[in-house]
Amino acid sequence: MLTPPRDLSEPTLRAALRTGWGVTPVTLAYRPVGFGSHHWEAAGADGVRLFVTVDDLRTRRMRTGEPLDLAYDRLRAALSAARALRAAGRDFVVAPQPSSDGGPLTRAGDPFAVAVYPFVDGERFDWGPFTPAHRDAVLDLLVQVHRAPPEVRALARTDDFAIPFRDAVTAPIDPDAGPYARASADLLTTHADGIRRAFARYDALVEPARDAGTVLTHGEPHPGNTMRTDQWLLIDWDTALAAPPERDLWNLEPLHPAYAAATGTVLRPELLDLYRLRWDLAEIAVCTARFRDPHGDTDDDRETWSILAETVPRMS
Repeated sequence: MLTPPRDLSEPTLRAALRTGWGVTPVTLAYRPVGFGSHHWEAAGADGVRLFVTVDDLRTRRMRTGEPLDLAYDRLRAALSAARALRAAGRDFVVAPQPSSDGGPLTRAGDPFAVAVYPFVDGERFDWGPFTPAHRDAVLDLLVQVHRAPPEVRALARTDDFAIPFRDAVTAPIDPDAGPYARASADLLTTHADGIRRAFARYDALVEPARDAGTVLTHGEPHPGNTMRTDQWLLIDWDTALAAPPERDLWNLEPLHPAYAAATGTVLRPELLDLYRLRWDLAEIAVCTARFRDPHGDTDDDRETWSILAETVPRMS
């Protein structure tokens, strides 16, 4: 995220790092990278640099009011699979360091989950189109992810095809919730028929997909979740799930023939359509949920509005 969470104090974060990893940072600086989790760069007295990730579990619920422990357990499962995948020989996986209880993360207060990673010096990329060489490199990584051993895949949750915060799309929005509340409500009302049709189409695609075979998937293998050092890396494993392979490939159409040649799996158009549509519907639902709650006009709020205003009209 572009701004740190308002209700996580630095002393609370420092206490979580000390209790969970025995880390007492000399420096702890917020890094506005990515969009979803919050990030800090930390360094101890020994000069070792760490990358600290904090997730607001309230934004990781599947529905409004879901207990935060369920969101925490899903995140723990995803990151546990990433750690196991790296241990199984996939050294391109940037996985969290174990906490004091051996798990991949710990809590900071009730609503926050903290994970600690080695700091990686390398080339970063933004969300956007791949170059052909970058795309080919990601194909090689995904083939290795999808061939994860069964015991690694079993650590991840299985995709249930639920769209997070779907209930928020049809719930009323208090116009006084913040500066984007009324505009969000108007936008959703204008395109309500298209949104309803999109959800109905998604539901129709889901039913036959429930019988599809699964592999371990990253979930968001776009350029912003890759890095390059002396090798290509996949980062941000918080959405890892056991799911049909199309979950990782709906936005990588030029790679479909090469993926089939490498794996023997011919990707199914109906599942590619499902995950393509799910991406847009999830963007709409998650952004709407943000603007139903009290909010301001931060960089994160402006970026969220940009996503919502761009995505909703595509449903009509």
